[in-house]
Amino acid sequence: MEPSKFILAAFFTITLATAAPAEPIPVTHIQLPRRASMVARSEAGKIIARAEFTETVQGDEVTMRLTYRFVDGSIDDETTTYTQQGTFRLVRNHHIQNGPFFAMPVDLTVEAATGMATSRTTDKDGKIHVESAHIDLPDDLANGIVGTLLVNVPPNTAPFRMGILAPVFGGRLIRIVISPEGEQPFHKSGQTLKATVFRIHPELGGILGMLATLFGVQPKDVMVWVLEGDKPAVMRVVGQMSGFGPVVSSELEGTSFGK
Repeated sequence: MEPSKFILAAFFTITLATAAPAEPIPVTHIQLPRRASMVARSEAGKIIARAEFTETVQGDEVTMRLTYRFVDGSIDDETTTYTQQGTFRLVRNHHIQNGPFFAMPVDLTVEAATGMATSRTTDKDGKIHVESAHIDLPDDLANGIVGTLLVNVPPNTAPFRMGILAPVFGGRLIRIVISPEGEQPFHKSGQTLKATVFRIHPELGGILGMLATLFGVQPKDVMVWVLEGDKPAVMRVVGQMSGFGPVVSSELEGTSFGK
């Protein structure tokens, strides 16, 4: 195995066994049905994909889907269902990534209530292999709902941790640390508005962190811009779409941000 792939495998083997659970995020903004479009750019500013976001609500259950269609034919398609009764709770998440933009294809489904993670892979002959395994999932599992959580935390919130099931090797639990980084102005529909910037940092320390840095596979922090107010929303996300690989900047259509 190549050194970089070895480090990635080791990173995604980290579990949450010794990490304290986070406090549940209370629902302060009820999520309503909506639709939005996004544009994704490379670090050089070139448009590489366009995305469609939809959210439907049935009772206390919300289902949202975010689909990126890349100019090279790649697809990133994530469908997430969660409940918003008092606090947010993940129900299920299905994440697909395939095409030349991604180093490894992903097709992972997680059922939070049962702890079942199901991965689908296709071999060189085109045969589909399905593998399921039970994983002890934390109550704060945040796959697909990190943005929803961020629009429900105050901008001066203290840093907090959430669990993520990384979509590799059948699913590996890791911790992310979320912290506010202040405000930044942006433009939308001829208006100048302010967004709270949040940093999402994957925890990777000790000798493993040193090795990851040495081999150049240290996952980069993800930055998220959230419009505050009566109708908060995620306006921009900058980070790696697979936990490694190129950095992508995704912004809502009609918004512009400074350097």
